[in-house]
Amino acid sequence: MSAAPQSRTDAEPDAQPEGEPEGRPEGDSGAGPATAPARPARSAMRSLALALLLGASGAGLALLASGRTWAQGNAVLAQGELPRTVTGADVTGVPGALAVVGLAALVAVFAVRRAGRIAVAALLALSGLGVAVAAALGNSDTSALREKASDAVGMAGADVHHVTHTVWPWVGACGGLLLLLAGVLALVFGRYWPAMSGRYERTPGGARGPRRAPAPPDLDRPEEIWKSLDRGEDPTR
Repeated sequence: MSAAPQSRTDAEPDAQPEGEPEGRPEGDSGAGPATAPARPARSAMRSLALALLLGASGAGLALLASGRTWAQGNAVLAQGELPRTVTGADVTGVPGALAVVGLAALVAVFAVRRAGRIAVAALLALSGLGVAVAAALGNSDTSALREKASDAVGMAGADVHHVTHTVWPWVGACGGLLLLLAGVLALVFGRYWPAMSGRYERTPGGARGPRRAPAPPDLDRPEEIWKSLDRGEDPTR
């Protein structure tokens, strides 16, 4: 006689539905991991756009301010007074020169990578800081105005009265601060920014990439057949 079938005491767990991965909690659609990498990308693009805007605006303001009148006064003459004015370039050429350096560094950020990008970003920040400091110091500098007064009266050490300063030195200082902020953004977020394409870069060791195979000759054109024969190729292959 055969033994009676033994009844099962433990309930079997429900079979896993086909196509449903194991271990996923209910209600989890799996959208989290797919959207997570998009957040750093969006933040990088926003910081890139902001840095470009700040850098270009800062360099533009610094260059604009360098060509404007920073101070004016009256040179004292025997017959009266002669009004004299000086521009930012007359007072100091540092803001204009560093603004050009900062603008070049802003463009060069995309041409380098890794340590080179950090170095260029630091140069951008230092250029902005130098523009701001030089423009702020130039606001109270009267040496250029006295020099122009001396040239006007024809003797050294001429006195200048009624000296007034314009707002343009502070505009240049604001441009330097914008360049400084662009440099800070490049230092913090620059590693996430895109770089120039490496399509034309050499491979390691200085060797060029593989060349493309020449196109097969057109057998309907006799000149192509003769060119292939001159190169030692068989055009019928």
